[in-house]
Amino acid sequence: MPDLSLSVTVNGRTLHRTVPPHLRLLDLLRDDLHLTGSKEGCGAGECGTCSVFVDGVLLKSCLVPAAKVDGADVETVESLGPRGALSVVQRAFHKAGASQCGYCIPGMVMAATAALRSNPRLGDEEIKERLGGNICRCTGYQKIFDAVALARDVLCGVRPASALDEEELKDGSFIGTSVRRLDAPSKVTGALRYAGDMTLPGMLHVKVLRSPHAHAVIRSLDTSEAEAMDGVAAIVTAADVPGKDGFGVFVRDQPVMARGKVRYVGEAIAAVAAEDLVTATRALAKIKVAYEILPGVFDPDAALMPGAPVLHDYAADNLVKHIPIRKGDVEAGFAAADVIIEECFETQQVEHAYLEPEAGLAYVDPDGVVTVHSPSQNITHHRHMLSDILALPINKVRMIMSPVGGGFGGKEDMIYQGMLALLAMKTGQPVRLVFTREESVSTTAKRHPARISYRMGLARDGRITASEIRAVYDGGAYGMSTEGVIRKGAILAGGPYAIPNVKIDTYGVYTNNTPSGAFRSFGSLQTQFATESMLDMAAERLGLDPFELRRRNAMRAGDTTHTQQRLDSASLLDVLAGAEGAARWERGAPVVRGAVRGDLAGEGTRPPCRLGARFAAPVPEAQAEEVA
Repeated sequence: MPDLSLSVTVNGRTLHRTVPPHLRLLDLLRDDLHLTGSKEGCGAGECGTCSVFVDGVLLKSCLVPAAKVDGADVETVESLGPRGALSVVQRAFHKAGASQCGYCIPGMVMAATAALRSNPRLGDEEIKERLGGNICRCTGYQKIFDAVALARDVLCGVRPASALDEEELKDGSFIGTSVRRLDAPSKVTGALRYAGDMTLPGMLHVKVLRSPHAHAVIRSLDTSEAEAMDGVAAIVTAADVPGKDGFGVFVRDQPVMARGKVRYVGEAIAAVAAEDLVTATRALAKIKVAYEILPGVFDPDAALMPGAPVLHDYAADNLVKHIPIRKGDVEAGFAAADVIIEECFETQQVEHAYLEPEAGLAYVDPDGVVTVHSPSQNITHHRHMLSDILALPINKVRMIMSPVGGGFGGKEDMIYQGMLALLAMKTGQPVRLVFTREESVSTTAKRHPARISYRMGLARDGRITASEIRAVYDGGAYGMSTEGVIRKGAILAGGPYAIPNVKIDTYGVYTNNTPSGAFRSFGSLQTQFATESMLDMAAERLGLDPFELRRRNAMRAGDTTHTQQRLDSASLLDVLAGAEGAARWERGAPVVRGAVRGDLAGEGTRPPCRLGARFAAPVPEAQAEEVA
């Protein structure tokens, strides 16, 4: 199709452009006009980070073809306040502390502005409804709702404009005072530049060829046809790595791109730098790869069995790491128990779902220093690894941490920075890579799935006499953070409880699944989920209140943990008392409460759950009439 001519007014300026038919409004704003306050989080109209006004109507610009705005009036977040100043809504977001990573905030501000334009006196529930098309992964939303309510009250005159002013410090002390974030103004206006927002003159665009197979030998790799295409500046593969090809947090087992074989679906094989994304994408289809498919292993217990497919030569048993912990005599503890409970728990792979997809910009500066901007959560470690990969002295490698649009541990691993550095060196031009949401979800590290086999012995009074825990973590195709994850899983597996006899084994295992990595409280959530579930089952079996059972086993000051650390202080009893009081907990064993509980449906607690028709057991007709 031929290019299209359009005339559009953007933030008060009328522009004339000739655009390709596939161009979206979001692309026009970001790539042509450099209005990067509109972010791309999903590309599917789900997250709201790209929200703009078109003829006064709030729309997701990632879903709007550029051709559709011919003759239209478009407003972006950059237009809401006078230059150098903030709108009332933006000031309210600043005042309320509503921005954390900031990636969603321009879209949230646009949605809030639309809501207040539509109904200046909207209620609190309507605020939530109006913001329902926008996702935030950091704040928990309450601060955002507070900000919109504050803006509403100021605009309606319910509160004075001074309510938006910064609080004065009491006696010069920050303690007990709401202090504004220094970076909030740039976040609420969309001025803050994340890696995917950055541009440089002569910048090339990068796309990555990824494996469709979970386990295969690469028999041949031919990039010649793709390299010959007009607009393609360079292609890099594992053959272009000049130094030691390997990275990882604990073991450097992952190549920059697949070297000789692929170990999971989505593993990078080659990276193309071209003048535009369309050319780079078309070049991927010209790269010829011949695979020899190998059997894969996708269950960590199966991967530990003799004869299982081996992922890495150095680990013939597919074991990344085993962490054993022993305290006391566990068999004697079980012999002394009145009740023994055994159960197996499984936790799933979890996606971080940060709103900023992985992105990076790399270039070689005039002094020959390879420079990479990326939202890396482990920036110094990445720099040292990249120095070895590129065979450059450390003073010739520079890593700059760009603003992180949500990470939660998922941007701790150096996944793509090596490809960018190689392409910058090979082309002599700046290069930028921005993952699609599909790439981010399907190819990057997740929380480790785990299978926890648990045996717990207890005396009749509820005291734990012994715990035996075996936790197998699926590390996926590469080691990444697995050693640290299973170490923390082992250290915290028994929970904050004084157990005299403990046997804990945690295993990190290679499989042909997507690699697993760091995720908030990594490692410990899996085993502690199992421990707390066991205690709830024990409370039911023994007829004890769950809070009381935990109190009887709580660690106190002077106790020694199962890793032989003496505690000078312990706060679990205070935490339990606080939680019990805040919940207005109705004491008793889990089996004695009946159909109605008195500690629900009050202030700060949820209403009781009732089974729907699909799940409820059949009720006799006479009894149903009585209930009605």
